[in-house]
Amino acid sequence: MKRSTLFAAAAIAASLATPALADKLVLKFGHVGKPGSLFEASVNEFARCANAALGDKAEVQTFGSSQLGKDQELLQKLKLGQITFSLPSSVMSSVSDEFGVFEMPYIIKDRDHMRRVQGELMDSVFQPAVQAKGYEIIGLMENGFRHITNNVRAINKPEDLAGIKLRTPKGAWRVKMFKLYGANPTPMAFSEVFTALKTGVIDGQENPYAQIASAKFQEAQKFLSITGHVYTPAYVLASKEHFGKLPGDIQSALRKCGQDSRDAVYKIAEKLEVDLLEEIKKSEIAVNTADSAAFIAASQPIYAEFASSVKGGQELIDKVQSLAK
Repeated sequence: MKRSTLFAAAAIAASLATPALADKLVLKFGHVGKPGSLFEASVNEFARCANAALGDKAEVQTFGSSQLGKDQELLQKLKLGQITFSLPSSVMSSVSDEFGVFEMPYIIKDRDHMRRVQGELMDSVFQPAVQAKGYEIIGLMENGFRHITNNVRAINKPEDLAGIKLRTPKGAWRVKMFKLYGANPTPMAFSEVFTALKTGVIDGQENPYAQIASAKFQEAQKFLSITGHVYTPAYVLASKEHFGKLPGDIQSALRKCGQDSRDAVYKIAEKLEVDLLEEIKKSEIAVNTADSAAFIAASQPIYAEFASSVKGGQELIDKVQSLAK
């Protein structure tokens, strides 16, 4: 067969294949998690479930390490329909005040507590709150229990944070909390933290083990203080408008995967908490367990401020605490 004939045959085959490819929806999922992070594991679990359920109808494609933008940029891209999903965590308190309740120190005790909070309050409080801002929660994952690393001193009590330049996510309540403890909180995108630690722009940061280990913060820090000061959920978030335009069967499959993936992610998270702490300890970082009672005692003013400044804030605090059992 002549070369021109081969090219013509290939062109015909390609033209026949193109419509089939075009019919398959591509659903982009952007997140800030590094390779090996719980964020990456969570998104991959959701994508695995979704792609198995969707078959030839659609494909969830994942983009980690802030490839498609930082948290605030991803929220904007959802609204514009440039991506289908993102996985925000602490930043949700800047989307809607109600999510600030998860910024209250030590309010979430364990994952079973979080399951009860989701069961009781997701449909009545949190989903309506984000829908009013143009978003929809498709599933609940986790970021995890947060701990402090720094290059100044071990943190045993809140007063040990005095003057420490500490990176926080861009959420108002985390900033307020660390100011209350005496630190100098500095909101910063996650992707910028390692360089800021290495160059001394900041002294420390606070994150779950999965984020600390995957970003290798232990290589740039002298102290890890196990505080567990905040448990941050993570949310499979979509645009209410753009998600609502997907075919109904695709929406249903994605919502089911959002629900089904949670328990698998929690199991991964529980294992990572043990494995990654051991991995972090293999570095030269010094590890101590902080006095949680001292932190809880010092946190009461932040609860009072949330109760007085957020509509229904005290009722929300009371409800979440009542579910701790």
